[in-house]
Amino acid sequence: MVSPFAGMNPYLENPELWSEVHHLLIGILAETLNPQLLPKYRAAIEKRVYQMSGEVALLVGIPDVTIERKTALRQTLSNLAVAPPPSTPITVKVPTPIEFREGYLEIREVATKEVITVIEILSPTNKRPGRGREAYSEKRQQVLGSRTHLVEIDLLRGGAPLPISGGIRGSYRILVSRSDCRPNAALYVFNLPDPIPTFTLPLRSRDHEPTIDLHSLLDLVYERAGYDIAISYNREPVPTLSTAEANWMDALLRQKQIRTSF
Repeated sequence: MVSPFAGMNPYLENPELWSEVHHLLIGILAETLNPQLLPKYRAAIEKRVYQMSGEVALLVGIPDVTIERKTALRQTLSNLAVAPPPSTPITVKVPTPIEFREGYLEIREVATKEVITVIEILSPTNKRPGRGREAYSEKRQQVLGSRTHLVEIDLLRGGAPLPISGGIRGSYRILVSRSDCRPNAALYVFNLPDPIPTFTLPLRSRDHEPTIDLHSLLDLVYERAGYDIAISYNREPVPTLSTAEANWMDALLRQKQIRTSF
């Protein structure tokens, strides 16, 4: 079964599913682009790796720590050494670093190996304060300061959007920044009831630029991963929707006879 939404499916944003959706979407995007790009260009999946502890700091090589509460030594009247009683440990959590791997696409010119375009699909760590956002922001600034085009796809309602001037509001955004047009860029803003806009992939001037239809790609991800079985549409999506969006979605799902109770 295909996704019941003509635009973004908010149930795919659930943190329990999104890392898988992110991985599959990048793979399908590369798979569909390469027949249109070869032999001059090639879409290659790259990885950004960093470590986080909690949501804030980069912690590497922190040793395990056990905090113990010890009882006071018994006082004796003699000068003989007395062994202390066994201590009782307290169960604690230590800031164990977690390795994150985020995939993204690079469109490279086959002859020169030059990166022509970077395609980023944002993850929750890119939109929350902490090392994930810092690592992505550094990479973003490097690309924006180079001759490489940037395509930034934000299909997540949660978290803070990446900075652009103008304060454009919207649940979802696609930014297409052509290196020869900066600081100007094309921004596609859409909300839950809206269809996902199609856009062209920026390449070198005078080359044919493929059109990317994200909705069709998400439908492929949905079908291949069997999300119609994994998702219960009788529950609210995570993150939750506004009242207006929730009412709109409820009417849609009932019309399609996908939601039977709530």
